[in-house]
Amino acid sequence: MASCIFCEIVANRQPASFVYRDELCAAFMDIQPVTRGHLLVIPNRHAAFLVELDPRVGGHLFAVAQRLAQALRESEVRCEGINLFLADGTVAGQEVFHVHLHVIPRHRGDGFGLRFPPDYGRRPPRHELDAVAESIRAAL
Repeated sequence: MASCIFCEIVANRQPASFVYRDELCAAFMDIQPVTRGHLLVIPNRHAAFLVELDPRVGGHLFAVAQRLAQALRESEVRCEGINLFLADGTVAGQEVFHVHLHVIPRHRGDGFGLRFPPDYGRRPPRHELDAVAESIRAAL
């Protein structure tokens, strides 16, 4: 896909600071890092959304992210924790439509965080959870 920046990076037609590459995926530095050391792990083959991603490749992305998380902890990057983040769709915050898994090193006071909705602390009744679970099971 010629118009995809991540496909261009994988094809070496755009620059990237790679930290990992294999036959299924690549990992490189994010050019707009949330924190120092922020990495992206992408499949080499274009998939705009998770539903388009081969499950074997998806599992491999997470395995690579796990290795990278350990490498971040052992590197000189300040890293007291790790966030893995994958946005699937515009409403979820996806801006580049090529699946990508963020590996974000975290430390106290880094200024990054997640914001929950106002009713986050409310626990739905079990019958509501059961109804949603049934709907999801039916879609499988």
